[in-house]
Amino acid sequence: MPSPPVPPRVHGPLDRRGALAEGITDWHLRHAEVLRTSRDTYLPRVGDELQRIRAVLLGAPDGAVVSHLTAARLWGFEVPLVPDGGPVHLTVGRYARRRHRRDRRLHFVDVPAPETRRRNGVVTTSLSRTWIDLAAAVPPAALLAVTDQMLARGYPQDEFAAVVRRAAGRRGVATARRVAGLGDRLAGSPMESVLRWSILESGLPAPVLQHVVRDGGRFLGQVDMAWPERRVIVEFDGNVHRDRRVFVEDLRRQNGLVLAGWTVLRFTSADLLGRPAQVLATIRAALGLD
Repeated sequence: MPSPPVPPRVHGPLDRRGALAEGITDWHLRHAEVLRTSRDTYLPRVGDELQRIRAVLLGAPDGAVVSHLTAARLWGFEVPLVPDGGPVHLTVGRYARRRHRRDRRLHFVDVPAPETRRRNGVVTTSLSRTWIDLAAAVPPAALLAVTDQMLARGYPQDEFAAVVRRAAGRRGVATARRVAGLGDRLAGSPMESVLRWSILESGLPAPVLQHVVRDGGRFLGQVDMAWPERRVIVEFDGNVHRDRRVFVEDLRRQNGLVLAGWTVLRFTSADLLGRPAQVLATIRAALGLD
């Protein structure tokens, strides 16, 4: 009979020294279920994002703080337009003698203790610091999406302007200033935020978010974006709309809105990312602004 497979002995982030201290040999570290993330760091191949962060921190300088994109995701925010799975972002002291690696991206600047928090046992930048850091690292539309998510969780609207003032002279402040006053807690999804940024940047009038449409008192639906005075609706269809039940409900609601005299435009990520000019031209035409 064939021998049963040897189970992996690595169940969490380890460096080689820690592995040897636990009796885990180099042979165990070469197990198919063990992922080598750098020359001296290992974790289970099925490990989650938090384990990946902790693995990178094993070889980081003392005082390293999780920051930028990684901090945003550790806080639970979706950052659209930026691929997942990139290097872990760490901010280290400005004089730290370390280099970027395949699994980490370093930012060399001192982070004051009041701008840090401990989350899931990991020291990360505060919400305010994470937001201003992102302003220099992601497209403005992605920053607006994070801004909307922060507002939806109760972050004070006026605090964004205060963060911008405190960050005067830093990279990304101009972008942060452009975005700060545009956040809206009613945004339905990160990609809806991206679409709204495109609308606003093109000079089109700002839509009303989550507008409730009624016809003679009869509820017809709550829509993503609307220009009520022009009876135009824009809906962004994410992946959830592929579900058959949701798709059928969407069609029935759309029929009711059209019969009540509304123009309904529906877009997907393929439209927004692949043909943004046509998306804006279609909205402009529907609003009668050609």
